[in-house]
Amino acid sequence: MCDNCKGKPYYITTAIAYTSGKPHIGNTYEIVLADAIARFRREQGYDVRFMTGTDEHGQKIEEKAAAAGRTPKDFVDGVAGQIKDIWDLMNTSYDKFIRTTDPYHEKQIQKIFRKMYDKGDIYKGYYEGMYCTPCESFFTESQLVDGKCPDCGRPCKPAREEAYFFRMSKYADRLIEHINTHPEFIQPVSRKNEMMNNFLLPGLQDLCVSRTSFKWGIPVDFDDKHVVYVWLDALSNYITGLGYNADGTMTEDGAAYAASMTCAPADPKDGMGLWDKYWPADLHLIGKDIIRFHTIYWPIFLMSLDLPLPKQVFGHPWLLQGDGKMSKSKGNVLYADDLVRIFGVDAVRYFVLHEMPFDNDGVISWDLMIERFNSDLANILGNLVSRTIAMSNKYFEGIVTDSDDDGGPGHREADEDLKNTVLMAAERCSAKMDELRVADAISEVWSIFRRSNKYIDETCPWELAKDGANRERLQTVLYNLCEAITIGASLLYSFMPETSGRILAELNAEKLDLEQMVKWGSYKSGTRVAEKPAILFARLKPEDIMAEVEKLQAAQRAEAAAADPAASKEAAADGRSEFVDAEAKDIVTYDDFAKLQLQVGVIEACEEVPKSKKLLRSQVRVGSQVRTILSGIKQWYKPEEMVGKHVMVLTNLAPREIAGTMSEGMLLCAEDDEGNVVLMAPEKAVKAGSEIS
Repeated sequence: MCDNCKGKPYYITTAIAYTSGKPHIGNTYEIVLADAIARFRREQGYDVRFMTGTDEHGQKIEEKAAAAGRTPKDFVDGVAGQIKDIWDLMNTSYDKFIRTTDPYHEKQIQKIFRKMYDKGDIYKGYYEGMYCTPCESFFTESQLVDGKCPDCGRPCKPAREEAYFFRMSKYADRLIEHINTHPEFIQPVSRKNEMMNNFLLPGLQDLCVSRTSFKWGIPVDFDDKHVVYVWLDALSNYITGLGYNADGTMTEDGAAYAASMTCAPADPKDGMGLWDKYWPADLHLIGKDIIRFHTIYWPIFLMSLDLPLPKQVFGHPWLLQGDGKMSKSKGNVLYADDLVRIFGVDAVRYFVLHEMPFDNDGVISWDLMIERFNSDLANILGNLVSRTIAMSNKYFEGIVTDSDDDGGPGHREADEDLKNTVLMAAERCSAKMDELRVADAISEVWSIFRRSNKYIDETCPWELAKDGANRERLQTVLYNLCEAITIGASLLYSFMPETSGRILAELNAEKLDLEQMVKWGSYKSGTRVAEKPAILFARLKPEDIMAEVEKLQAAQRAEAAAADPAASKEAAADGRSEFVDAEAKDIVTYDDFAKLQLQVGVIEACEEVPKSKKLLRSQVRVGSQVRTILSGIKQWYKPEEMVGKHVMVLTNLAPREIAGTMSEGMLLCAEDDEGNVVLMAPEKAVKAGSEIS
C-alpha cells in the first residue's frame, strides 16, 4: 500500500458498450483490463470508483430493433442484459453499470444540451453531407476515403436535414494547449500524435449534435423534433454516472440517484456527493478506434460546461483473431461465455491480459490459448502449488515450519536469489501497472512462480528427505516455497482473483497487502496446508478441445445459414471466395511475410459473375500484365464503380478456379464486425505494378 495513495479517490471508466449485439472476446477484453487496473489501484490503497455500462441510442439501434420486430427499448433491454451478464461472468468489480436509457441520465443530457445552447456553443442550422449510419457521423466529401467513411470504411449516404451544431473551433486552441502542457493526457503517445496531426492542427469543423431523421434518442426538450446526437449523449455518461447535475444544485433526482449507488461514499442528502469526490476522472479506458471522440469531442464538451478535463485517456490496442476475420459464416467468432466453459474464467482473464502488448494489437487463437493454458497455468503455476502441498504433506504431515536453516554454501545462494526475486516482484509489478503495462505486470508475477520452480530443482527436496540430518533444511525449503507462493498468489489477485483465493486456501494463508509483499516471513510458521492438493489447472488435450471447438463453430455456421440460407449456400458454391469466407491462416514469421508479393493494380474492366450473388470478375493491370481476379464483393461494389480504382493486389498467390473461372491473385480488403467490406487502396494514385512494402 502506498501512503500517498491511501484513501485517495480514483475514478476509472470503460467505454460504454454499444447495444447492437452480443460482445465478442475483443469487446470483453476492455472490461477485464479495466477490472485488473481497478483491483490493483484498490490494492495500492486508492478509494476506487469503477464504472461501465451501455450506449443505447441512435439510428443503428432503431434499424436493428425494427429488423427484429421489436421496439428499440425492448431490443436494448435484452442486449444490455446480455452484456451485463458477460461482464459479471468475467468477475469484474465495477461499482456502477450505467445505461444511457436511465431516466436520470436522459434528463441530465437535456439539461446539458440546453446549457450549451444558452451559452451560445450550440446553434441551429442545416446539415448537408455524407452520413455514416454505423458511426453516427456526418462527413464532407473531402473527408471521405474513396467515397467511404474515413473511420470504418463503410458506404456513406447523402443526407440533408435541420440540425443543431456545436462550435468546436471555439475551443480548439485551448485543447491544443492542454494536450501540449499535459503529455500524460493521451496515451500511448502515438495516439496523441495522431489526434494532433490529423484533426486538431488542420482545424476543426463544427459538429452536428442533433438529428431529425429518426426518433430513437433523447429529445431536445425545447425543440422536440430533434434528438441529441449519440456521441454527446454517450460521452456524458462519465459525469452523469457520478450524479452530475447540470444545474449545479442538488435536486430530488440527484439525491435519489446518489442514494441508489452500490458504493457508499455519497451522502444521500447531497446529490452531488459522488461527483464532488471523484471528478475529474483519473482514467478513461477505451479502444483505439474511438480515441478521437474521447480526446477531441469529449474534452471540448467539458470545456463548454466549465468542467475539469479527465486526467488521462488511454486508447488500448485491439485483440485480433489469429485464424482469420471473425465471422459467424466461418463459425470462428469467439465469445467470452464459450471460452469460459472450456477454459474457466481466470484462464480467459489471464490470456487476454497477458497477450496484449502496451501499444500494439494482440492475437487470440484456440491453439495459442491451449498452449498458454498448459504451459503457464498447468505447468508453471498449477504444478508448483501441487508439488509444494504434496511434499509438505508427505514429509511433515502438512505442517510448514521455518527452521531458518540456509543449508550452507550453495544452498544459501539459492535461498537469497529466491527471496530477492520474490521481494522485488511487487515493486516491479506496481511500476508496470502505474504505466498501464498490464501484460508486463503479469510477467512480474510469473517471475515468482518460475523462480520457485527453479528453486525446487536447485534444492531437490526429495533428496534432502532421504537423510534425517537434513530435516531442518527440508523444512526451510518448503517454508520458503510456501512464502514465495503466498506472495505470488496475493500479487496475482488483481488479475486472477478466483485463482488467487484458491491458492491461498490451499496454503491456509491470508492475502497479503503490497506492504507485506516486500518483507520475507509473513507466512506463519507452523501452518497446516491442505491435506490433498487441488488441481488448479488440469492439462488439456488439444484434440479434445478442438472437438469442442468444432461443435461451437458448427453451431455458429448453422445459425448464420438459418439467418441467410441463400448466402450460406452460395458461399459453398463459390468455392469460399478469398476474404468473405477465407481459409483460416496461422500466425506467420517475418520471413514468411516477406514471401508475399504485394503490388498496386488498376482495375480496367469489371463484370458480374453469372449465377453468383457474391462474385465480381475484374481485369486488373499490374505493371505490363492484366490479370483476371475474382472477388466476393458484389454486395458492396457495382462493376462500374470498380473501373479505374487503384487497388492493392497479392500477385504471387497460386491461381485457383472459382465458379468456373481461374482467379490469378487477390484484391486486399478490410471487413468490420458487421460484415461490411471495403477495398484497400493506396493513399495516392501510383503507377500500376508499384511494389507494396
